[in-house]
Amino acid sequence: MFSLKPYNTFGIEAQTTTLIKINSLADLVFGLATAKKKHKTIYIIGGGSNILFTRKHYEYCFLKNNIKGIEVVEETAVTKIIKIGGGEIWQDVVNYALTHDLGGIENLSLIPGTMGAAPIQNIGAYGVELKDVFVKLEAVLINDGQKTMDDRNTEKKSIVYRPVSIVRANCNFGYRDSIFKNALKGKYFITHVYLELTKPQAHKINIGYGDIQRVLSQKAIINPTIQDISKAVIEIRQFKLPDPKQIGNAGSFFKNPEISLAELDILKEKFPTIVNYPTPCGTKLAAGWLIEQCGWKGKRLGNVGVHERQALVIVNYGNGSGNEIKKLSEAIQKSVLKKFGVVLSAEVNFI
Repeated sequence: MFSLKPYNTFGIEAQTTTLIKINSLADLVFGLATAKKKHKTIYIIGGGSNILFTRKHYEYCFLKNNIKGIEVVEETAVTKIIKIGGGEIWQDVVNYALTHDLGGIENLSLIPGTMGAAPIQNIGAYGVELKDVFVKLEAVLINDGQKTMDDRNTEKKSIVYRPVSIVRANCNFGYRDSIFKNALKGKYFITHVYLELTKPQAHKINIGYGDIQRVLSQKAIINPTIQDISKAVIEIRQFKLPDPKQIGNAGSFFKNPEISLAELDILKEKFPTIVNYPTPCGTKLAAGWLIEQCGWKGKRLGNVGVHERQALVIVNYGNGSGNEIKKLSEAIQKSVLKKFGVVLSAEVNFI
């Protein structure tokens, strides 16, 4: 049996019969063959920052994406395309970009997780989403193994899995959403991701969010660099969000709900100060504000609770179970629906 506690940022104790670390395509072939031989359900894990284990024991074959590497594969006068292993820690990717003065992902600093999980979630923060810099990814279709003869043309056969490329247009990116969370959920193992980042002369500084402007103003920074933006975002996130190494959490538990402008007008009649952000098709409501208005911020129920500084974050105080967190999230959803008539959707995947 293998403990899954080190592989989820909630720090939930769970066990599985099979856990295989994937460092290369050869490891992946072995892992998929092992799962097939043992008739195991396959579940892919990266940084464990978007999952909640709701059971104590699993008969699954968990494949831990550890594929590393960052390299420039294409360059123009104003951009560079970098190829990144799916097992790279996301913040390490951001640090690489900042060190090489490549712009486009500085607003996404300190988001937990791995590169392979980033396009699945279409991670985003402070006016930037991964899709803004995404070019394509390489992935292996889990059930696409083909039997082939070996080089000696004997009766011994091997299984071959061939990576495919999936470009941005085919990823169906949306707000914290992609085709990999829907039609292709659980069907691909992402080995590499390609991002197009800007050189210094083409940087587009995004300071549209008030929190970033406030931090820059406090530091008297008038013409911020991408490094300044990253430092500001990190400062904001460290103040608002708890460190999973100190207290178990998965960052923002819920997505900001999207509604129409007509629906917003109705809500404003009853809640004039409701916090919202314009979108091309309507507006997003601040889920944290909705939860706070329902009295959940800082509230603790047994071993779990809602963070005292950010109502979007559910925390595990040390001995909480996945089911305790699930029940708390459901209670929050019910109260927001009752008060505002708004449905909150979880960003976290329940397993």
